[in-house]
Amino acid sequence: MNAPAEFARAVCPHDCPDTCAMRVTVENGRAIKVSGDPDHPPTQGVLCTKVTRYAERVHHPKRLTQPMKRVGRKGEGRFEPISWDAATRIAAERLGEIAQRAPEAILPYSYAGTMGLVQGDSIAQRFFHTLGASRLDRTICAAAGAAGLRYTFGSSLGMLAEYFAESEVILIWGANPIASNLHFWTRAQEAKRNGAKLIAIDPYRSLTAEKCHQHIALKPGTDGALALGMMHLLITEERLDHDYIAAHTHGFEALKARALTYTPARVAAICGIEEQVVVDLARLYASTRKAAIRMNYGLQRVRGGGNAVRAIACLPALTGAWRERAGGVLLSSSGWAPVDANALQRPDLIPGWPQHQPRIVNMNQIGDALTHTDDAAFGPKIEAIVVYNSNPVAVAPESAKVAAGFAREDLFTIVLEQFQTDTADYADLLLPATTQLEHLDVHKSYGHTHVMANLPAIAPVGEARPNTEIFRCIARAMGLIEPALFESDEDVAAQAFDWSDPALGGADWAALKREGWLKLDIPDAPFANGGFRTPTGKCEFHSEALAQAGLDPLPDYLPPHESADGSPELAARYPLAMISPPARNFLNSTFVNVESLRATEGEPHVDLHPADAARREIADGDEVRVFNDRGSMRARARVTDRARSGLVVGLSIWWKKLAPDGRNANEVTSQALTDLGGSATFYDCLVEVERA
Repeated sequence: MNAPAEFARAVCPHDCPDTCAMRVTVENGRAIKVSGDPDHPPTQGVLCTKVTRYAERVHHPKRLTQPMKRVGRKGEGRFEPISWDAATRIAAERLGEIAQRAPEAILPYSYAGTMGLVQGDSIAQRFFHTLGASRLDRTICAAAGAAGLRYTFGSSLGMLAEYFAESEVILIWGANPIASNLHFWTRAQEAKRNGAKLIAIDPYRSLTAEKCHQHIALKPGTDGALALGMMHLLITEERLDHDYIAAHTHGFEALKARALTYTPARVAAICGIEEQVVVDLARLYASTRKAAIRMNYGLQRVRGGGNAVRAIACLPALTGAWRERAGGVLLSSSGWAPVDANALQRPDLIPGWPQHQPRIVNMNQIGDALTHTDDAAFGPKIEAIVVYNSNPVAVAPESAKVAAGFAREDLFTIVLEQFQTDTADYADLLLPATTQLEHLDVHKSYGHTHVMANLPAIAPVGEARPNTEIFRCIARAMGLIEPALFESDEDVAAQAFDWSDPALGGADWAALKREGWLKLDIPDAPFANGGFRTPTGKCEFHSEALAQAGLDPLPDYLPPHESADGSPELAARYPLAMISPPARNFLNSTFVNVESLRATEGEPHVDLHPADAARREIADGDEVRVFNDRGSMRARARVTDRARSGLVVGLSIWWKKLAPDGRNANEVTSQALTDLGGSATFYDCLVEVERA
C-alpha cells in the first residue's frame, strides 16, 4: 500500500539570480514532483522549465550512486565500483603523501554547481586550508562585474528586483531574462503592460530582445563605450541631477572630462550602430527618474568587462534615478546578504596564516595550470586536483588544453559528482554526491533579497553523500584532527551569516529553518540618500583604490582582446566575433544529460547573419566548422538576422560527449582575462566558419 504523499520545502541550488523556493512532493521516499512555492514572494509559484524537471534529474537512471575507481585510460570513462572505505583510504593516502611534500601541489576546483553556502565551500575550503593546498581564484562567471560594482558601489549591491514592475523605462543590458532570469522578466512585463518602454541592448536578438520595444544590436564588448556615450549626452544636454551628484558621488569632474571625449559619432563607430540610436537612448533614459537598468553577466565576459559595468553603474547617480525605488541598476544583489565567509571557510586554518599565503591559481587558466611544469614563478607542478560543483572539461576556456591537463597519467584526480560528466571521465576516483533534495543547505540570492533554508526532502539516493560529508570522511581517513573539519551541516549553516547584522532583523538559523526564508531589511530605494559602501560613502566615479593599484581610476572603454580594434591582424584571419550565451534548456553544463531538455535543444547549432553565410556559401541547415588557432567545433548552421552581421552565436554549453563531434564552444574560447577581477573572456573570441 502506498504511503500518503508528503511535501517538503527546498531551494533551487543553481547558478541563476532567481533562487526559487520549491515545493517537493514525495511518495514512498521518491521525489515525484517539484513545483514553485506560491508563498515565496520572488518565486510566486513559478519555476523555469529546467527545474520543473528536477525530479527527473534526482532519479535519473544514470545517476551516480556508488564510489567508483578508474580502470581504463583517462578520458575513457571506464570505472569499477568500490566501497566508501576503500575510496576514502585511496584519497587519504594519495593526498596525504602529496601534502607532506608539497601541499601547494594539491588544487581544489569548484564553482556554482550548487550556490549553497554549506555544500559549496564550507567544509571543503576548511579541508584544503588545513592542508595548505593551492587556492583557487573562483572567477569564471561574475568576477569582472563584481569588481566593477565593488569599485563603484562598494559591494555587489543594486535596486530591489520587485520594483522593476513600477519602472517607466527599463534597459535590459547584456541579459536574456526569458532564459536566465524568469521572475525579473515577469516584473518587466508588468511594467510594460503599465506603459513602460523596454530596450534590449545585446549583440544578439534573443528571445527577450524580440519582446522589447527596441533592440540595440551593438558589437560584442562595446557596452562601456555606449554607456560613456550616454553620459556625454546627459552632460552636454544638462540632463543631470546636480544635487544628487554633489551630495552622493565622488569624482564627477574627472568623469565629465572622460565622457566628453565619447561623442555620439565616436560611440556609433565603436559600437556599430547609428549615431541617432545613442542620442535617443540617452534622452529616453533621462526622461524619468523611474529608469531602471538590468545588467547581466554577458556584457562583462570581454576584456573591458569590469570597466563596462563601472560605466553603466554610474548612470543612475548622474540622473538621480536612485531617488526612486523604481530607478537604479541591478547586476547582483548578493552583497546585501551578510554572509560570514571567514566563519564558513576558515582561512585561519592555513598553516602560517596570514604571513604565509598559498599560491592562487585562476580557474579560467586551468588548462595552462595543469600543463605547467615546476618553475620558480609558478611553484610546484599540480599533482592532485579535487573537482566538486563543476565540470571544467566542458566549461573552462580553451578546452583542448584543459582536456590535455586532465589526461595526465601522473595527475591524481578526484571528482565529486551526481553524473558521469566530461570531467568525471578523467577521474581516478569518482565519488557520488547528493542533489539538493537530499541534503541541508542555506542560500543567499544575487537576484532578490531573501535568504533561504533548504532541508532534505528525501534520503540520499544509493550511497550518495553530501559534499560536506565526503570531505569529512577524507579528513578522518587522513588522521586530521582539526575540530572545524568535523562540524555538522547544521553547525555550519548556523555560521553562514552574521546574525547580528540589522538586515536579518534579529533572526537566527533556527528561525530561518522554521520559516523557510527571510526577507532582508533593506530600504525600498537603498541609495536615495547615498549610503554606498565605498571608502567615501559615495558612488565612486573616480576610485582611489583603482588608482593605488596602478589602474585607471575612471571607467573607460577597452576594446576586446580579439577585435578589429584590439588585434587587427588576428581579425583579418578570423573576422567573425563569437559569443556562446546559455541555451534556454541548459544551465551552464547542468541539465544537458536530461533527455527531455536535450531533445528540446535538438543539436549544437550556430546562428549566422545571412550576409556572413552567403559570403561563405553556407545555407540554413548546413553542417559547419567553427575554428580559430585554439581549436574547432562542428554545429548546424541557422541563417538568421537574429545575429548581427559579423557575429556567430553558439548557444551553450553542451557536454562534449553528447555533441556529435565530441566538442563544444570552449574549443575556441581563450584563457585571456578581464580588465578587473581576473574573470573569463568567453565572449571575446574571433573565429572563422566554413561548411564542414
